[in-house]
Amino acid sequence: MTRIAALFFAISLSAHAAHEADVIVYGATPGGFCAAIAAAREGASVIMLEPTAHVGGVNTGGLCFSDSNQTVRSTVLGLFEEWHLRIEKDYQQRGVELPYKVSEKDHTHWTYEPHIAARITKEMLDEAGVKVLTKLVLKSVIKDRSRITKLATSDGEFASKVFIDGTYEGDLMAAAGVSWTIGREGRKEFGESLAGKQYSKKKMAMSGLDADGKPLPFITTTNAGPDEDGDKNVMVYSFRLCVTKDPANRVPFPKPANYDPARFEVLRRYFAQEKRPHLPWDLYPLPGNKFDANNGIGKQFSMGLVGACNGWSEADEAGRAKIWEAHKQYTLEFYHFLTTDATVPEPIRKEMSKLGLCRDEFPDYGHWSPQLYVREGRRMIGEYVVSQKDIMEQPEKADAIVVSSFPIDSHDCQRVGTSKFVIDEGTIMPVRMPGRMHGYPYHIPYRAITPKAAECVNLLVPVALSCTHVGICSIRVEPTWMILGQSAGIAAALSAKQNIAVQKLPYPALRERLLAQKQMLDLPVLADRPPEPKGAMSIDPKTLPGIVLDDAQAELKGPWSRSSSFKPHIGTGYLHDDKRGDGESSAVFRIEVPKTGRYELRMAYSAHETRATKVPLTIQNGEKTVELLVDQTQPLPAGEAFRSIGKVDLQKGLKTTLTLRNAGTDGFVILDALQLVAE
Repeated sequence: MTRIAALFFAISLSAHAAHEADVIVYGATPGGFCAAIAAAREGASVIMLEPTAHVGGVNTGGLCFSDSNQTVRSTVLGLFEEWHLRIEKDYQQRGVELPYKVSEKDHTHWTYEPHIAARITKEMLDEAGVKVLTKLVLKSVIKDRSRITKLATSDGEFASKVFIDGTYEGDLMAAAGVSWTIGREGRKEFGESLAGKQYSKKKMAMSGLDADGKPLPFITTTNAGPDEDGDKNVMVYSFRLCVTKDPANRVPFPKPANYDPARFEVLRRYFAQEKRPHLPWDLYPLPGNKFDANNGIGKQFSMGLVGACNGWSEADEAGRAKIWEAHKQYTLEFYHFLTTDATVPEPIRKEMSKLGLCRDEFPDYGHWSPQLYVREGRRMIGEYVVSQKDIMEQPEKADAIVVSSFPIDSHDCQRVGTSKFVIDEGTIMPVRMPGRMHGYPYHIPYRAITPKAAECVNLLVPVALSCTHVGICSIRVEPTWMILGQSAGIAAALSAKQNIAVQKLPYPALRERLLAQKQMLDLPVLADRPPEPKGAMSIDPKTLPGIVLDDAQAELKGPWSRSSSFKPHIGTGYLHDDKRGDGESSAVFRIEVPKTGRYELRMAYSAHETRATKVPLTIQNGEKTVELLVDQTQPLPAGEAFRSIGKVDLQKGLKTTLTLRNAGTDGFVILDALQLVAE
């Protein structure tokens, strides 16, 4: 072999080696980079491919007020905790004191600056020996029956034993021919009460149409469709901007090109009719005199461009670039409107005018976040589909890889406008455990990140995992995604080493390595647990006389928390409003009485000094309306499950509604059951 030929052969070998690894991760999201680190720590050679120039997803792209309010802090360990410990150490070494300590297990909100998060992420990837390659867009997947052999990208092919889809959008699994879905299921598909259409926000009493009867800009539909049906809408995307009021670090927001003030007519109408308008952006304080600006889940108008994210996951590189620019343009125009338009209340104009971008963040991107916050993309249809029942009723799984407990929490999916009202639809206000800020603790099974074996045997999907829309509303936060990614990385390394299908990896061996990498897999033992399984009644409403209306029969609006702590109660539990008294929560029962006459109206609730003293209850029978105020601090008669709260005359043949609200209440509003007994 000549010297030149030998040199060429050596170069070819080097290039070939750089394109092969035991594990390849596509997508450098939090789940992706944790998967890569975890696999490398198990001894696997790892290449991580990222289609953009940005590594770290939203963790390094502006989401710096961490959604870590899990049930028990001790369940959020592994790489998520290590990552935060290293961020804390970085600040400590520079003499900066953070407002929390990672070691304090009761602390739930951790904050940092984007450039610090990026530095720590790079350090951990480098230390693990992960080869990170950016600007490599997936073009196709090469398979041998149900096994991926290579990924063809915009700059070469990459071969591996096991692949991990770390993208928010599920790009690799879709290209590999794995079954997936997108959007929202109907309520019947998985028996989910939170599926279908959700109207958590109040209607805005204003027209959403222009003079020609056409929808105003930012109105996505005039008809949301049947409440019980699903659709292809996903929850709103937005940027998580890092902003500041500090003049020394403040960079003014760029003026939007082609600003059209007419686009904001619906906002003008909102400000004209709203007595207490909100600051449109949520601002979370960060170190360095900065704020994490977020879309406000409970706000009527905020940073998210409602409806514009539909089609993002299915789009190609050019299509996503167009959607990304549309979101940036909207955000810039919205800021300009809020700071310059005379219809915006002066306090809001002044407060928003103080904000600017941060000079020391994202300098390569004009100080703008390079990462759009993709809250929800494709979802795999895998070996197991996580749904509402797994979160709230059947939390324990034999093949657990994560303990998750973030509340079920969805942002808007569409904005409905008619000639009489405008309302944002799709928001699921955080469904939390009684009296707590967090959601129900539950396991995510290994089967939820594995495709069906007939479709692919060497792919794991920890981010766009197998779950319903309601399921992703709880799963979709960084602690869960990071730990899911770590679990996937460990499983991939073990499967590659043993040369077996990911579906056939023995769970005991996986569990051993998960625990060795400092994960927590046991559900916490808490005083408050999810509702008792269906059928386990405290008092069965079917055994009671008259017309009994259990909370399970109510049409609910706004946030409610479920509990079964106080007994006896009717059915499997009861609801309460977390002592908010804001008028956002209501429950409607609809009936037709079997005969005309006078009925005694009774209410079941757990009396206590913390309860509300004036709970409004409206009974409407045809055109006749009766208003009652119920004092839920009053004890029930000894041995009774109900207390009489009044008598009402009801006519047969007319629709009757009973509506309970939490408007202006001064304590916990309890919704257990109502009873009508004919005299």
